[in-house]
Amino acid sequence: MKNRLEQLRKEKGLKQDELAEILEVSRQTVSSLENGKYNPSILLAFKIARVFQCTIEDVFIYEEEENGK
Repeated sequence: MKNRLEQLRKEKGLKQDELAEILEVSRQTVSSLENGKYNPSILLAFKIARVFQCTIEDVFIYEEEENGK
Protein backbone atom coordinates (compact mmCIF):
# COMPACT_ATOMS: atom_id res chain seq x y z
CA MET A 1 0.00 0.00 0.00
CA LYS A 2 1.35 3.40 -0.93
CA ASN A 3 1.49 6.12 1.68
CA ARG A 4 2.61 9.68 2.39
CA LEU A 5 4.17 8.85 5.75
CA GLU A 6 7.70 9.96 4.91
CA GLN A 7 6.47 13.24 3.44
CA LEU A 8 4.25 13.98 6.44
CA ARG A 9 7.01 13.03 8.89
CA LYS A 10 9.52 15.35 7.21
CA GLU A 11 6.99 18.20 7.03
CA LYS A 12 6.55 17.88 10.80
CA GLY A 13 10.34 17.85 11.28
CA LEU A 14 10.46 14.38 12.81
CA LYS A 15 13.16 11.74 12.42
CA GLN A 16 12.13 8.11 12.02
CA ASP A 17 13.19 7.27 15.55
CA GLU A 18 11.23 10.22 16.97
CA LEU A 19 8.06 9.14 15.16
CA ALA A 20 8.64 5.55 16.27
CA GLU A 21 8.80 6.68 19.90
CA ILE A 22 5.55 8.64 19.57
CA LEU A 23 3.83 5.63 17.95
CA GLU A 24 5.41 3.15 20.38
CA VAL A 25 6.92 1.05 17.57
CA SER A 26 10.48 0.44 16.39
CA ARG A 27 12.32 2.68 13.94
CA GLN A 28 12.44 -0.35 11.62
CA THR A 29 8.63 -0.44 11.61
CA VAL A 30 8.49 3.22 10.57
CA SER A 31 11.08 2.55 7.85
CA SER A 32 9.13 -0.48 6.58
CA LEU A 33 5.91 1.53 6.54
CA GLU A 34 7.54 4.34 4.58
CA ASN A 35 8.97 1.89 2.05
CA GLY A 36 5.64 0.12 1.58
CA LYS A 37 7.02 -3.16 2.91
CA TYR A 38 4.58 -3.28 5.83
CA ASN A 39 0.90 -2.45 6.14
CA PRO A 40 -0.11 -1.13 9.55
CA SER A 41 -2.80 -2.54 11.78
CA ILE A 42 -5.92 -0.43 11.90
CA LEU A 43 -4.95 0.77 15.38
CA LEU A 44 -1.51 1.88 14.18
CA ALA A 45 -3.05 3.58 11.15
CA PHE A 46 -5.34 5.56 13.47
CA LYS A 47 -2.38 6.52 15.69
CA ILE A 48 -0.43 7.73 12.66
CA ALA A 49 -3.37 9.78 11.39
CA ARG A 50 -3.83 11.31 14.84
CA VAL A 51 -0.14 12.32 15.04
CA PHE A 52 -0.45 14.19 11.74
CA GLN A 53 -3.97 15.49 12.50
CA CYS A 54 -5.45 14.05 9.33
CA THR A 55 -7.51 11.08 8.19
CA ILE A 56 -6.16 7.61 7.50
CA GLU A 57 -7.00 8.20 3.82
CA ASP A 58 -4.73 11.28 3.87
CA VAL A 59 -1.80 9.07 4.89
CA PHE A 60 -2.48 5.75 3.16
CA ILE A 61 -3.43 5.41 -0.49
CA TYR A 62 -5.50 2.34 -1.25
CA GLU A 63 -5.32 1.11 -4.84
CA GLU A 64 -7.29 -1.89 -5.99
CA GLU A 65 -5.37 -4.57 -7.82
CA GLU A 66 -5.91 -5.02 -11.55
CA ASN A 67 -7.79 -8.31 -10.95
CA GLY A 68 -10.25 -6.54 -8.68
CA LYS A 69 -8.96 -8.45 -5.62
